[in-house]
Amino acid sequence: MERQPTLETERLVLRPLAETDREALFGIASDPAVWEQHPIHDRWRRDVFDAFFDEGLASGGTLAVCDRRDERVLGMTRFDRFDPDEGGVVEIGWTFLAPRCWGKGYNPEMKRAMLAHAFAHVALVEFRVGDTNYRSRNALEAIGAARTTRYELGRYQGKRVVHLVYEIDRESHQQGPLA
Repeated sequence: MERQPTLETERLVLRPLAETDREALFGIASDPAVWEQHPIHDRWRRDVFDAFFDEGLASGGTLAVCDRRDERVLGMTRFDRFDPDEGGVVEIGWTFLAPRCWGKGYNPEMKRAMLAHAFAHVALVEFRVGDTNYRSRNALEAIGAARTTRYELGRYQGKRVVHLVYEIDRESHQQGPLA
């Protein structure tokens, strides 16, 4: 599965992340509201953002989300944790969008394109989301993702971080809200 494709929708172009996207993305990420429910709540800080950006660049699966009309960067997202076994699974996540895009259908439009690409190659897509990130949890449920009983524990700044695992399989996607 190509984890850094170029995908186009009516309003968006998702393309491979480049070093030249750093400043535009930091301009969005530097707004603390973007991270207020996220477990890594201080990603608006330059050093924390730069580590996040560098990890995304190195991952080989991160996409810049751009406005199709003027190519302006609106956010980023990632295909991660690809496993081809047993029909295949890939994670979609690490997503953030500029607040001006919230509530305007950009996230479902982006996820529709990403899921269509993923389901051409895998049977299952997973998402990991912080347990207190209700904005992202609601967005996942709105696109048809179901919460599983699985979760992952981590630590950030000495505090426990819980990530819930959501998933969509190919069959439920074909009958779901983004079909």
